[in-house]
Amino acid sequence: MIWAQDLKKQYDGITALDGANMHVPKGAIYGLVGPNGAGKSTLIRHITGIYKPDAGRVAIDGMPVYENPAAKAKFAYIPDDLFYFQQANTLEMKKFYKGIYKNFDEQLFYKLREAFPVIDPKAGIRRLSKGMQKQVAFWLAISCRPEILILDEPVDGLDPVMRRQLWGIIMSDVAEYGTTVLVSSHNLRELEDVCDHVGIMHCGKVMIERSLSELQGSVCKIQVAFQEGMPKLPEDFEVLHMSSTGRVYTLIVKGDQAAAKAQLEKMNPMLIDVLPLSLEEIFIYELGGADYAVSDIIF
Repeated sequence: MIWAQDLKKQYDGITALDGANMHVPKGAIYGLVGPNGAGKSTLIRHITGIYKPDAGRVAIDGMPVYENPAAKAKFAYIPDDLFYFQQANTLEMKKFYKGIYKNFDEQLFYKLREAFPVIDPKAGIRRLSKGMQKQVAFWLAISCRPEILILDEPVDGLDPVMRRQLWGIIMSDVAEYGTTVLVSSHNLRELEDVCDHVGIMHCGKVMIERSLSELQGSVCKIQVAFQEGMPKLPEDFEVLHMSSTGRVYTLIVKGDQAAAKAQLEKMNPMLIDVLPLSLEEIFIYELGGADYAVSDIIF
């Protein structure tokens, strides 16, 4: 659905994208994560056709995006830095969006009114708080019935109740209409509950791009205890991290968890338990040795 290959971009000699590659499958909820300055917003502005790459290609449904209205008609985009016309209210912006998006669903627009009770649709949008302006952006974007929803730091500035409500609306849209969602964020904990594909950026490149199930199957956490301390592990047993509390050792192991557990069971442990690994922990241990500022993407 969304495809980028070898994208490069420089600003005044500073490299923002350095051969970035990305593929977002149709119907996926794809989380693009990375620290500030990794190139997330720059990549998204190439995908939305705002920027022209210095080199490389980007396409939506096989169509180039830059200066291509047919490709741009497929997505709705909520940037981190919102823009509204100077004196416009929500109803006036609705008319503007309806004139651009042929699939704009006016019935859905009024149905979603209940989800944003604090918004006065006749009030000037620029007089609203930042969080309320973001709610208006979601209200309008979802009403467009886009094939693709592109979000750059979408829920910053929103309270926890509204964040959960918006994600609920998006997930419902994905389930019912097969909407593809690309969301950029540096909050791994929030994305873990909603994304099925993840890409992580660093220094202008997408370092890892996998489905969430593949990520969770590539690293496991095992707690194990032995009568006389940790025995010598096999050479092919790849431990990314080890800590201990008394006789209980916690191992972060790369590879299949069933195979790792079977190898440890051959050493006759007193106890052994495989624990769930969060997306945050996967990235810490997968990328911790790659000169990656992983602490910058964790709140």
